[in-house]
Amino acid sequence: MRHLRNICRIFLVLSFCQDAAGQTASKNFEVSHGAIIRGDQTKKNIALVFTGDEFGDGGESIAHSLKQQDIQASFFLTGNFYRNPKFRSVIKQLQRRGNYLSTHSDKHLLYCDWTDRDSLFVTRRQFDLDLHHAYAEMKKWNITTHNARYFLPPYEWYNDSIASWTRQAGLQLVCFTPGTRSNSDYTFPEMKDRYLTTDSILHSILNFEKKSPRGLNGFILLLHIGTDSRRTDKTYGRLPELIRELKSRGYRFLRIDELLK
Repeated sequence: MRHLRNICRIFLVLSFCQDAAGQTASKNFEVSHGAIIRGDQTKKNIALVFTGDEFGDGGESIAHSLKQQDIQASFFLTGNFYRNPKFRSVIKQLQRRGNYLSTHSDKHLLYCDWTDRDSLFVTRRQFDLDLHHAYAEMKKWNITTHNARYFLPPYEWYNDSIASWTRQAGLQLVCFTPGTRSNSDYTFPEMKDRYLTTDSILHSILNFEKKSPRGLNGFILLLHIGTDSRRTDKTYGRLPELIRELKSRGYRFLRIDELLK
């Protein structure tokens, strides 16, 4: 009987993978190491996504900007973030406005080596347990695997094994679209060469849009909901400016589940 259950589980996993692969092909999605990193490139749609763990200083500003611009975004937050009393008000605001809320892991684990991507730092059991704890925390906010199927990995770093384990958990791994420097908004001057100003970040986004044959079509554009206090040049403070400019270029902002449906 146990053997039969295992066979059934394998069949369901394979069916899910085949469905996901078929969807990816039919929707013209871009995939890297098993994660969807870009939506349909034939349409001028963008998913604005934010990740968060220990910092949430931009939450109020971001929520206000989204409301002001009448758009919704997607937020991938760790269990650390969801359980932090300081961030409860912001989470409630984001939910009331219909934004997409999902997980960024529970404890913000680094899954694999920065220089040797195939070298895992976590076991399958550690991965599963951390993900279980993340969804247990989100359940307190009525967020479940049914309404938060997309999972963005901590540090935006993963490999094929992580993507496979995610699929077997009934979820879909996603990550940001490369090409711009939007995800560098967390850097601060003490990082020296790695530090990027907001001007440079916004220029990289708009310059890519102008020069790329398909612009930002289907883009998953990633920023952070908060940053270290040593970064005083807060990119989220200029979010309305960025949204207005991209709207003027014909783009629509969608939640990630809308972008990838």
